[in-house]
Amino acid sequence: MRYIIVGTGAVGGAIGGRLAEAGQEVVLVARGAQYAALRDDGLRLTTPEGTRTHRLPVADGPGAVDLGPDDVLVLAVKTQDAIAALDAWSARPVRGGGTAGERLPLICAQNGVESERTALRRFRHVYGCCVYLPATFVEPGRVSAPCAPLTGILHLGRYPSGTDDTVRAVAADWEKANLAAPVVPDVMRWKYAKLLSNLANAIEATTGVLDSPGAFALFDRAREEGNAVLTAAGIEATGREEQEAVRGDRIRFDPFDGSERGGGSSWQSLSRGTGTIEADHLNGEIVLLGRLHGIATPVNDVLRRTANLFARERRAAGSMTVAELTALVDAEA
Repeated sequence: MRYIIVGTGAVGGAIGGRLAEAGQEVVLVARGAQYAALRDDGLRLTTPEGTRTHRLPVADGPGAVDLGPDDVLVLAVKTQDAIAALDAWSARPVRGGGTAGERLPLICAQNGVESERTALRRFRHVYGCCVYLPATFVEPGRVSAPCAPLTGILHLGRYPSGTDDTVRAVAADWEKANLAAPVVPDVMRWKYAKLLSNLANAIEATTGVLDSPGAFALFDRAREEGNAVLTAAGIEATGREEQEAVRGDRIRFDPFDGSERGGGSSWQSLSRGTGTIEADHLNGEIVLLGRLHGIATPVNDVLRRTANLFARERRAAGSMTVAELTALVDAEA
């Protein structure tokens, strides 16, 4: 199989680089400065083992890729960018007839729970991927993945449920690439659990803090709303004990240069000044479910709106204090 990484940022770059190191055929897809850096200088992936430069085929969109019947599309763009990517790639013809949407498997390696449902409108064969892969991309062409001994743990399964030979073959390839890839019949249980943990992203992005008592308290309030709306909606998420049993000592933060762990995906979006952020599909998912089921979600609504304001106005990541953010939440509540 050949892996087409649609969105070579932190997660896409780490997956693509690790697959290339394991001997898999990989095509990297990116835009703008990232595309130019990958094309001209290659993907520089730094892990605890050191920095390697991978000079791989690079494309700036589906028109530059000749798709074959054995290709696998890995969607690793931010969820707010998914519709445009799905529309473009689903219509792309595949050698031998048909389109990518009709013939090729698509793996949604993203935060949130919206992309799989969106993808299923356009792709016949959709797979969920619960991404636990701490990585950083703040400079074009460079991706840092500091965890060891595994780079990441990526639960895989068919959407909406089930498993098949395709996902088992993908998992086998990924397991050879320093990536744990458990195949599960209920991948969305894992993704909803990850959604709850990602409710902290907006706090970290706007305040730059996650490990203070005030930040913990705010996150607890956001997560309480999340648990309440999932219960009201009849949605099950994996529990912390089940998650820890899988992770065990197989993945830990292992800084290779003495540095502290970098910010998460939302913090990175603000740091790069992209103008967008994924809050509508993280905290906003809780707000949506709350409105559908009559549950008040003022904490997540404030976090969503504040993160969007930061992105829209290109405010600096971490330029608000936890106390200021908490005051906004308290006023709303």
